[in-house]
Amino acid sequence: MTTKFTRTLGRSNITISALGMGCWAIGGPFWAGETPLGWGEVDDSESTRAIHAAIAMGVTFFDTANVYGAGHSEIVLGKALAGRRDQVVIATKFNAVFDETTRQVTGSDSTPAGIRNACEDSLRRLQTDYIDLYQFHDNGFPPEKAGPIRNALEQLLADGKIRAYGWSTDFPASAEFFARGEHCAAIQAELNVLDDNPAIVALCEKHNLGLINRGPLAMGLLTGKYVGGLKPSSDDVRGEKSPEWMKYFINGQPSPEYSKKVGAVREILSSGGRTLAQGALAWLWARSPQTIPIPGFRTVKQVEENARAMEFGPLTKEQFLEIEKLLGRDAPRQ
Repeated sequence: MTTKFTRTLGRSNITISALGMGCWAIGGPFWAGETPLGWGEVDDSESTRAIHAAIAMGVTFFDTANVYGAGHSEIVLGKALAGRRDQVVIATKFNAVFDETTRQVTGSDSTPAGIRNACEDSLRRLQTDYIDLYQFHDNGFPPEKAGPIRNALEQLLADGKIRAYGWSTDFPASAEFFARGEHCAAIQAELNVLDDNPAIVALCEKHNLGLINRGPLAMGLLTGKYVGGLKPSSDDVRGEKSPEWMKYFINGQPSPEYSKKVGAVREILSSGGRTLAQGALAWLWARSPQTIPIPGFRTVKQVEENARAMEFGPLTKEQFLEIEKLLGRDAPRQ
């Protein structure tokens, strides 16, 4: 069993493991037209074994979204957690509209009625009667128009459907708006050793919000797996038909720019017995007391490696500052 290393989920007073598991990949393939949005084919039985392995190693936080696999990620997670619901904290997201049969994303719906319907659908797929953290899944939505969304979330909480809420956004103005909501507990933002976001970190520290880190391993670039020429499949979001926002992989190949950054910090991240991925997670824990990385997984082996990062804990202050120097960044205020 991994050493107990916990965080508090912002102002919610919900205690979770310092490491969560991101459940995007276990949803399997889904698309917007011909553009792949998933991580390729997946074995549901292996996903279930991986979820059980994570729990056995001390992981208590699982983050998914209704759209991952067009509902399939929630279904797999719900089945895997049957009889274990009281051992875990579940976060999911809403906004996308999709066809569960064709696995096509068809639009979005952030109206109060749409939010309530999406919540009920997620509860059904997850086989639970409450969601611990319910997150708005629209990175660039205008914050000045988000009042009805926040109000709808407060109502879901009053009705006992959710325990807390947040916004998956990289933009401080959006995070600041939600932070003024009484039961906002977290912001989910892209954050990793290659891509810092000082403004979001500072805001979460100021408002005592959990900072859930999506992309903590830079879409797999920080695992070292793609150094030897291995390529993502054509139905993978990182593959040759990847969406415009995919920056870590270009035309199905690791980005030269980001690969150079990995090379610069590899030695420090993998020192002291850590793997490269474990070092990348350790950087996030050293970055702020608010951080909660959620690396994705498809296999038991991936879960075991990532969960063992909790045994090492954060990088030392000296290691952290050396990495900032190597990447040409000013050291953040600690």
